[in-house]
Amino acid sequence: MLETAFESLKKFDWGSDLSALNPIEDAAIAAHQSPETGKDLESRLIAALGGNLSLDAQEYVCRKLAMVGTAASVPSLAPLLIKKEISHMARFALERIPAVEAGQALREALPKVTGLVKVGVISSLGGRREAAAVTELSGLLKDTDTAVARAAALALGAIGTTDAAAALQLALKGSGIPQTVIDGILSCAEALLASNKTAEASAIYKSFEQANQPRIVRLAAARGLLACASKQG
Repeated sequence: MLETAFESLKKFDWGSDLSALNPIEDAAIAAHQSPETGKDLESRLIAALGGNLSLDAQEYVCRKLAMVGTAASVPSLAPLLIKKEISHMARFALERIPAVEAGQALREALPKVTGLVKVGVISSLGGRREAAAVTELSGLLKDTDTAVARAAALALGAIGTTDAAAALQLALKGSGIPQTVIDGILSCAEALLASNKTAEASAIYKSFEQANQPRIVRLAAARGLLACASKQG
């Protein structure tokens, strides 16, 4: 039945009868309980992605690889990252594949893309909390494209490591997007506190106690310091 479903996939678009693809859907669900089923389905999806599929069919395959994909899927998904029309779905899959190769593919795509596609790749690195991307993202904090710089700041905040916080703090002085950078730093502090790195979180919050900071930032810092004190107590 899978063979028939994959034949239907070759002619698929979002106006097609989805029931023809039910065997693929069933296999994707069964893969959670059966590694062999998942491996077989992933192999079939990878092979399909290398064929002459419509854009809609490629999107469908990416959605399924987000469910069952492993490192084996990355070489097929990575080239799609630089294609504007399908990049978002390749990211959707890579963001959810729990393999270091998926994060590496996103990092390697950064210098190859621009504009909204680059913003998307950055966001996916943040979504993965890709600590290995801190250096690349730090270099984008003062990008001439403000949207890229903002995305990098937010992604570093989502990563939330000590290195990410340090990169944001270093970039804050003279930044053209100070509030976004501050938001990223405070997100790092929250992540550090959640990881029981209370001293590091407290130091960040204390750095925002000064009167020259906006009131909302000082309130966030005060609340963070109370949370730190509660953990230490």
